[in-house]
Amino acid sequence: MGDREMILEKRRVWAPAMLAVLLAASAPAKAQSLRVGAARIDITPAADPANPPSGKYAHEKLYLRAIVLDNGNARAALIGADQSMLFENIWAAALKQVAAELNCPVENIILSMTHTHSAWRPGDQPDPNAPPPPIVGKILDAVKQAKTKLQPARVGFGTGLSYLNVSRDNIDTDTHLWTQAPNLSGLSDKTVAVIKFESLEDEPIAVYMTYAMHPVNGFLSDITSADFCGAASRHVEQAYDDRIVAVFAQGASGDQNPLYLRASTNVMASRYGAKITGDVMTREPIEAPLRDGKVQAHKADPQAIDVMEKVMESEGVLLGEEVIRVMTNTKRMDPAPAISAAQTTITCPGRKRLDNMREGTPGKYEDGDPVHIRLGLLRIGNIALTSVNAEIYTAIGLKLKAASLLANTLLVTLANGMANSGYVPNDASFGAYTFQVLGSRLKPGCAEDSIVNGLVDLIQASGK
Repeated sequence: MGDREMILEKRRVWAPAMLAVLLAASAPAKAQSLRVGAARIDITPAADPANPPSGKYAHEKLYLRAIVLDNGNARAALIGADQSMLFENIWAAALKQVAAELNCPVENIILSMTHTHSAWRPGDQPDPNAPPPPIVGKILDAVKQAKTKLQPARVGFGTGLSYLNVSRDNIDTDTHLWTQAPNLSGLSDKTVAVIKFESLEDEPIAVYMTYAMHPVNGFLSDITSADFCGAASRHVEQAYDDRIVAVFAQGASGDQNPLYLRASTNVMASRYGAKITGDVMTREPIEAPLRDGKVQAHKADPQAIDVMEKVMESEGVLLGEEVIRVMTNTKRMDPAPAISAAQTTITCPGRKRLDNMREGTPGKYEDGDPVHIRLGLLRIGNIALTSVNAEIYTAIGLKLKAASLLANTLLVTLANGMANSGYVPNDASFGAYTFQVLGSRLKPGCAEDSIVNGLVDLIQASGK
């Protein structure tokens, strides 16, 4: 064998070995066995003597839920609260404390709100310069409790379908103007995404579920409720004798309402003496007098409230049953998933509105401050849990899932703070004169692709 042949033979033998060494050196450390703990804390405010809850329904309670993960190399937390909004000062204060407690980067924490419209009023917005409100301490308490319950576990992902939601952007048949009403021809994502955590003995520990539907059943009803989100979580938890914690997180629900809102509009109508009807009513004309303070509101009809609460409970039971079905059928479980996370911020041109029409007519605008939107990724094995700190239209969420390199991709909105964007419509929807589009602080043509591309980039980088 000549010198040239000997060199080639050595390359043939050494090259694969050298490549294996290099790959091993650059690959992330192998995950150890997963441990998971979960906890639930009651955060229901003191009852209003003028509007006491009936006590008949589980969703009348508000909870803060936490799931803590530890794979030996990294820790992470999935936290959900039965609240409407998550202001920046709350997020910043809570994430700092939780990250210190878990000794992990803030990127490893997803803190989201269910967005229930019957647990927050505009006047509840805290002063950004004031000390953090008590809920920050509750968030930390839930994480601490979950941490003490860490046990060997495995994780799996599955999806199902629920037909409770519907596009809420429609043309009024009488006025021929844009309004808020069920549009069964509109785009709607029916997917229920489920992350299941169980012990090595097949005992359920926690579940993280997402669905795209606004919890607006109790809006302006003057009751405290976690709406269908809370009803779904409690239904799942009670089905397993409270041995499980079920966290609900919002999907891309910016243009999605419950299909059935007659009971809700009847409650609002009764608050200013309007007739309760068996017909489906366009929501905006019923909502506007109460929202804008143009009528003298009084206590809603008790029977109407009870019917509305039955609808909330029914939606939660049906959604919860689909979650349980998906959990039961999720068999591929990972006992040692790698955990990684990343965040980035996109910036888009902003606009300032010069008029205050609710919907139906074009808005008037001038250039405004840039809009900053926070994007995040928490990767758990082959699950890509993406997040956005705003209300995103369904079309954007569907586009992300279609573009993602991982089949097990889900999007959590209203997570990790609150963007200065208002609603985030997809580009095609900017031609509709809905209240979400008119109120958006974004100029069209930037946010949709920036969000999708930004999250896809995070997912792609997480696999390197």
